[in-house]
Amino acid sequence: MSQSTSFLDEVELLQNILVSHATNGPAYDGDYAALRASLLGRADYAPLVPKFVRTCRDLSQFWQFIKHKFPSYAERRSYIWDEFRPLLERIEGSGVSPADSAVTAAIEKFDGEYVLAAWHKALERKQTDPEGAITMARTLLETVCKHILDERSVAYGESPDLPELYRFTSKALNLAPSQHTEGVFKQILGGCQSVVEGLGALRNKLSDAHGTGKRAVKPVARHAELAVNLSGALALYLLATLDAIGAAQSRR
Repeated sequence: MSQSTSFLDEVELLQNILVSHATNGPAYDGDYAALRASLLGRADYAPLVPKFVRTCRDLSQFWQFIKHKFPSYAERRSYIWDEFRPLLERIEGSGVSPADSAVTAAIEKFDGEYVLAAWHKALERKQTDPEGAITMARTLLETVCKHILDERSVAYGESPDLPELYRFTSKALNLAPSQHTEGVFKQILGGCQSVVEGLGALRNKLSDAHGTGKRAVKPVARHAELAVNLSGALALYLLATLDAIGAAQSRR
């Protein structure tokens, strides 16, 4: 058995132990502690480790978490499987790149549950549901922008479109092209605005957000890959900028 296969087995065993404990099955507290320590020791996979694994040091703590979060066994099983899926797919080499992990880490640091859910859905759908992935790519940026604007106490109205949301956000973070005089920065920041507008247009043309006619163009995996990667890169940039502003203000 190869090292990667052995690690995959460990992660699957950890998942099964948590499912067992969440559904009134046998408890394997010692095994959980050992597997958890092994997993957290792998820095290359750390961003994809479910948050409850990082925070629950033993099964008693996990039980206090899961019993209040979901009342039924079925909900608990589905939740645990969904939370482990990005990590297992990364180990299996099914399309999760180091850049995906960087975005995941930034979102988890921001502690935005809805943002993380949108990102995971976008990743999960890239290969099997390109239309849905493109829709979630746009949803990710919309959600990130709204969370940042809420953090910065900036009003954005009832139903702004994505380009408008991004303009509000870039201005709040001092990323609007008009806020800079250096030509290269204006060009790069203007390019970010163009990417946002392009993602909105791509979503309108190729996603599942609208009804389509007989001659509608169907997106394929490479279209979804482009949309998700672009939205992830912009989300990471925006969240990193917000974090830098917060750190600078705390030093004053």
